[in-house]
Amino acid sequence: MKSFYPLLLLFFIFNLAFSQTPCENGFAGEYPCHGYDLLSNVPVSVLANGLGNPEGSDIWGWVDPLDGKEYAIVAMTNSTAFVDVTDPVNPIFLGRLDTATSTSYWRDVKVYNNHAFIVADNVGNHGMQVFDLTRLRNVGALPITFTADAHYTEFGSAHNIVINESTGYAYIVGTSRNGPFSGGPAFIDISTPTNPVNAGGYPDEGYSHDAQVVTYNGPDTEHAGKEIYIGSNESEVLILDVTDKNNVIKLAEISYSQLGYTHQGWFTDDHRYFILGDETDELSYGFNTRTLVFDLYDLDNPVLSSTYDGPTTAIDHNGYVLGNLFFLANYRAGLRVLDISNIAAPTDAMVEIGHFDTHPESNSTAFNGAWSVYPYLPSGNIIISDIERGLFVIKSNTLSTEDVQPIKSVAFAPNPATYQTKITSNKQAITSVEVYNTLGKRIFSVNNINQKEYVLPVKQFAKGLYLVNINNTFTKKLIVK
Repeated sequence: MKSFYPLLLLFFIFNLAFSQTPCENGFAGEYPCHGYDLLSNVPVSVLANGLGNPEGSDIWGWVDPLDGKEYAIVAMTNSTAFVDVTDPVNPIFLGRLDTATSTSYWRDVKVYNNHAFIVADNVGNHGMQVFDLTRLRNVGALPITFTADAHYTEFGSAHNIVINESTGYAYIVGTSRNGPFSGGPAFIDISTPTNPVNAGGYPDEGYSHDAQVVTYNGPDTEHAGKEIYIGSNESEVLILDVTDKNNVIKLAEISYSQLGYTHQGWFTDDHRYFILGDETDELSYGFNTRTLVFDLYDLDNPVLSSTYDGPTTAIDHNGYVLGNLFFLANYRAGLRVLDISNIAAPTDAMVEIGHFDTHPESNSTAFNGAWSVYPYLPSGNIIISDIERGLFVIKSNTLSTEDVQPIKSVAFAPNPATYQTKITSNKQAITSVEVYNTLGKRIFSVNNINQKEYVLPVKQFAKGLYLVNINNTFTKKLIVK
């Protein structure tokens, strides 16, 4: 079996090389888009190493503090996959960590102190797997089937894991309703990642499906510096002060009209607003994607500030805030990117400014397509997990078929090109040609040409978009197909 791995990897990388595709006329290849270009796609079958018939679920990212390399951590039904996306056009599948028990459609992962923490729902005594991400630096022959560095089993299944990185506590949500915390959050001290310590839990308000926990730095000065838990609890939003794990204080609960299933939400960066998604209201009431914004100026008395209606009937799933942008995994409608710079307004508080639809078949109301998104990589690249299609790496406004600057005196023919393109200058001689990929890496150069025509061989280039610099002065864009 080991002899098969290098062949699989070579096949995989070769096919990924054809993935970078600019968003032109509303499409990046087969994928509807606006403002976001496809850098690469890693299929589900590759992420699962060709085993079984898996699906994708959660996603998170990790940046190696030693060298700045970027990684996608993709949760699958049968495993957790690790992908080096430092070169987003040519990502490298490094290997996977198999499930601790059986397959699960709900596997979630978060990162703290260079370790991944993984839980799974409805799979018996899965507990929490802990994996040292620094092991990805030198993995040897690819791909690897990894083993966990620690396995915490003081709970069985769980729907999700939340980590407050500033305190070193993990909050396990969606545990067994018949367990010690009645489905409410379990608290675990992970300050030493491979030695998790039980720190109790909170059973008083029942099942908590998802949550965010922050060290509060918002406008309500009464709670400044406190550890605030905001949970999406199926039929309400629950706000807790969990600073003292032995004395949890309930601050508020939030309900709203036309409630389906209170699923997941995220604070704005200033901790003033909370953006909430209800997973089944589109199914139950027949309206378009609905996102609710709550004003938490007073944590003890939250109020509904505004409601955003999306352009499709697709179901909203996981959403995350980065500055003035809200990145929403919208199932069959793919990723939707909303400008929230006007979030205080009662109307038009959120405005869609871009999208990348990973499920081109339809935008209807069903559970397919984009499960989650991670927009926090320093490169600005965005990683998306799609249930059927695996990992997508996209980026805003990087690719185009327009020239960087007009060059009327220089022409390429053909462009797009397959085997070669002739560069022709009707004025000065061509002295040098350099070719760069979209990451700014030079992949080809030639000097001392001194002719008005030069045939550039492109057959050896991967399909995609390139920048061609002529005479260190002009740059044109070339598509290789």
